[in-house]
Amino acid sequence: MVHTGGLRVPLVDLGDSTALLTDQYELTMLQAALKSGTADRRAVFEVFARQLPAGRRYGVVAGTGRLLDAIDAFTFDTPALDFLTSRGVVDEPTAEWLGKFRFNGDIWGYAEGDCYFSESPILAVEGTFAEAVLLETVVLSILNHDCAIASAASRMAQAAQGRPLIEMGSRRTHEMAAVAAARAAYIAGFATTSNLEAGRRYSVPTAGTSAHAFTLLHDSERHAFQAQLDSLGEGTTFLVDTYDVERAVRTAVEIAGPSLGAVRIDSGDLGLTARRVRDQLDSLGAHGTRVVVTGDLDEYGIAALAAAPVDGYGVGTSLVTGSGAPTASLVYKLVARADGPGRDAPMRPVAKRSTGKPTRGGRKSALRRLDAHGTAYAEVITTAVPEPGPRDRVLQVPLVRGGEVVGRESLDRARERHVRSVRELPPTALQLSKGAPAVPTEFVDGGPRLL
Repeated sequence: MVHTGGLRVPLVDLGDSTALLTDQYELTMLQAALKSGTADRRAVFEVFARQLPAGRRYGVVAGTGRLLDAIDAFTFDTPALDFLTSRGVVDEPTAEWLGKFRFNGDIWGYAEGDCYFSESPILAVEGTFAEAVLLETVVLSILNHDCAIASAASRMAQAAQGRPLIEMGSRRTHEMAAVAAARAAYIAGFATTSNLEAGRRYSVPTAGTSAHAFTLLHDSERHAFQAQLDSLGEGTTFLVDTYDVERAVRTAVEIAGPSLGAVRIDSGDLGLTARRVRDQLDSLGAHGTRVVVTGDLDEYGIAALAAAPVDGYGVGTSLVTGSGAPTASLVYKLVARADGPGRDAPMRPVAKRSTGKPTRGGRKSALRRLDAHGTAYAEVITTAVPEPGPRDRVLQVPLVRGGEVVGRESLDRARERHVRSVRELPPTALQLSKGAPAVPTEFVDGGPRLL
């Protein structure tokens, strides 16, 4: 219940529908198009970023699987329609149309886990204007968030140079954003997450042991370590910087023995402390005990620890905020529309000429050009039917056909694709210093394309 002016107003139960995860102007455009007779015109919308975040060399596609689930659930049930009509958002004829709505168009795009660059057409939605325009907000809200997180996570994974990364940012963002962030981070190379809902919903491997509060709860650090050992076994990870690190490491090995799984350092000069802890562990015979570091890390902090004896990293705030780029700045723009209703009506390209925000008209196809060594050197975008050469890679794949989802796949497949996609990038892509996109975008005007 919510309280408004002393009245008790029941919250509307929208069930599992995603239809109201949208902006009002999508529905007001729909209503006006229905009245003008243009709602049934075929249309193509494309999703792209005019520019990558400042200084970034590449972006990572993520959120596709979540988006397909959201489109499946994008229907207007009775509670949703009652809300819209009671607020005067839509009139009765529009509500009647929405009550029968289900997306019946086609969607294709870059596969999840693949890399993208400036102007890459990472998603295209084709259908009537009415059905395609309704998806704009939910498409952008999912892809802008997940692509931003995956792009940051990929940079961190490259900086870690094969050392495992733990996603632990749940307490630094919205509770459901935390779940999506864990999923996106896993695609881009993180090994585990602390978020259990991400484990349940998406089968992301989970990990976690204890916080400083657990140590402070007990009468001594020794008692805390013993309790944790009794519960979790010698493979557990002890947090050793609550009081004195050197004493904690000595106590940890005394209690668990040289088979102790790991120790975690969460504060101070992480590189210097890690070296001291490694030396101490080795002197105590705990050569196999790993050293894990956490504490406000980002890709630059991880890279700075490359020479330190660190076996793993935990990353929170920086990851779930996109490490300075919390959105991928993707846009959803109409690029082609029919001259009239019906599937046989001729299509024409359309484009904005707005200052600073122009678009390129026409449905686009994308290829990645690879040299003889398998290294990408150009992102080719054309309005013509693509004609890939022997070393070109076609980037867009079908995701929805005639309203039916055809592009679902496992997270592990997306994760493997990301590894392959990064591997084909030029070495400059892995530099953390600011620079231009690692692969330039080339436009080839193929003339008008009949859809």
